[in-house]
Amino acid sequence: MFYISRFSLFKTLRRHKKLSEKRSAVYEQNKAAKIGIYILSGFVIGYMIFISVLLSLIANSSTTNMPTEFLFGLLPFILVADFLFRFLAQQTPAQLIKPYLLLPIPKYVCVENFILTSMVSENNLIWLAITVPYAIMSILFSSGIWAAIGFLVGFQLIVVINSQNYMLWRTLITRNILWWIAPIVLYGCLFLPWVIKNFDYMFNMFGSIGEELATWSPLGYLALILILTLYFFINRYVQYHFTILDTTNNGNTKLKTVSEFKQLDRFGQVGEYIKLEIKSIMRNKNMRNSFLYSVIFTIFLSVMISYTDIYDDAFSSKFFIVYVFIINGGMLLVRIMGAEGNYIECLLTHKENILQLLHAKYYFYAALLLLPFIIMLPTVFMGKYNILMLISMMFFAAGPIFCVFMQMAVWNKQTVPLNSKLVSKSNVNTNWFAVGAEMAAMFAPVIILSILGIFFSDIVTYCIMLAIGLLFIATRNIWMRNIYNRFMANRYENIECFRETR
Repeated sequence: MFYISRFSLFKTLRRHKKLSEKRSAVYEQNKAAKIGIYILSGFVIGYMIFISVLLSLIANSSTTNMPTEFLFGLLPFILVADFLFRFLAQQTPAQLIKPYLLLPIPKYVCVENFILTSMVSENNLIWLAITVPYAIMSILFSSGIWAAIGFLVGFQLIVVINSQNYMLWRTLITRNILWWIAPIVLYGCLFLPWVIKNFDYMFNMFGSIGEELATWSPLGYLALILILTLYFFINRYVQYHFTILDTTNNGNTKLKTVSEFKQLDRFGQVGEYIKLEIKSIMRNKNMRNSFLYSVIFTIFLSVMISYTDIYDDAFSSKFFIVYVFIINGGMLLVRIMGAEGNYIECLLTHKENILQLLHAKYYFYAALLLLPFIIMLPTVFMGKYNILMLISMMFFAAGPIFCVFMQMAVWNKQTVPLNSKLVSKSNVNTNWFAVGAEMAAMFAPVIILSILGIFFSDIVTYCIMLAIGLLFIATRNIWMRNIYNRFMANRYENIECFRETR
């Protein structure tokens, strides 16, 4: 009877989650945006299938590794990529538990429900776009159907374990940025065989895991089940513990002395809003952490591009030179007006306050583009990139890319909590327009560069990119005024949504 009632609770909680999405203040907006995301996801899945076919052809022609071993040999790279991309969409269960804390139900039942649900989410199933075609082309006809099924089941179990690993560290990272050290060390250990010996040794070691799972080794599957069970109980405790901690936190507020930044007074009201942006980042936990993540990742990526040859191929050199500029500031701008949703009524007390705020945010985050530009300068002296390329990418980021991100001021209707993270309502629903803007900013510039590169030389291509960037910067007053007018036209709806998601 206990398990029957527990199962009915799971069904009820799952139904509540679906209803909460439909009752969201931005449900209709997300419903429209999801169509574009689904189309884009279709292209991504098609690209993954294409990669799977290429891997199958390589595995079939290999004389040193079995097909069941080949894909598992790349497992360290796959797990790192899977961990990082989960930050775009996967939520932690603690964000969804708050409404149920006072109900007379077993204290862990909510956490268990959301953990189990996350194990069968679409985030885990996306890797089937690579493993299923690979298994059909390389394993099914050479090793048999049971080997192919064993390969798929084993790989999927590892992906589910990785999702639970992400859930654990993501929760801890929201508490303290220093927890980033743990996943860095953990995933770094996967590459230790490469460091200690060589790449082939690491490749063969992980490849042997694939062979064991494809042959249905009881010891291999027992090990995976034990690891998954361990993660389940660790997450069960951690998620519940931090949910209670966030909900009952009544710590004393400590007064801090913050600089007045009087040098910004010369810029009038825009200067005051720049001060507000700086002080918000300095004093509020969520904004401070997001800013630090952006800066740290920008520095890390810039150093990797500048001093290693990992991203020297034609696609990577174009993709990451764009990405290094848009991530610092751009990924913060995509959540524009979210933090201001906490006090949006105050900002609307004077005419054109929002317009001045938009200008202040643009100038502040455009100035942050100097950070990756300065870090990337050594690549110019090393002959890896040229100064025109860096300047054109910096101005292109400050122009059309920032213009796209700032359009989100009209579409962002969810309040971003300034300090509370795990149990805040605004983290429960994903703004799919923001996801679409991020993906467009990541891939559209690379597509434009590739198309221009077909018809023009590199110098002409980057001159065109520079001209486009300068055009958007020169017309910033026009498109910012357009954003402001659209925001004001929907201000009552936005205010209502901001209030509902506080």
